[in-house]
Amino acid sequence: MKDYEVPQEDSVIFKGQKKALYATDAEGNYKIVPSTGWKVEETATLQAVNAIEKQAFQSLERYKAGLTSPLEFYIHKARMDLPTLAQCTGIFQWRIRRHFQPRIFKKLPPKLLKKYADALNTTSEQLLSLPTDD
Repeated sequence: MKDYEVPQEDSVIFKGQKKALYATDAEGNYKIVPSTGWKVEETATLQAVNAIEKQAFQSLERYKAGLTSPLEFYIHKARMDLPTLAQCTGIFQWRIRRHFQPRIFKKLPPKLLKKYADALNTTSEQLLSLPTDD
């Protein structure tokens, strides 16, 4: 992309900030060019955020029905997925899925809860239940 082709469409997701993009100048050298975003990126980002919020809502409903543990909700709230959490914690995906079972989750040792809490940017105490306001 040429430096004069970098989109400047004032995307709402940047909230007045700028994003650094690499583009080529007239001599063909790469340089960093600030961009205020473009509509395609904005649409894709908003769709992704909506999908994550929908997953969080669905996990909240499953929690209320007693079908899953709070861990599933907090994964979505942190905008993560199973592979990302597995990579952050060093815990296999099958074990994390197993911890979605409420009866298993209740028996997790404090050390493992702390590992999850650190990765999800919350506390072990908050991880044990869901916020009532959400």
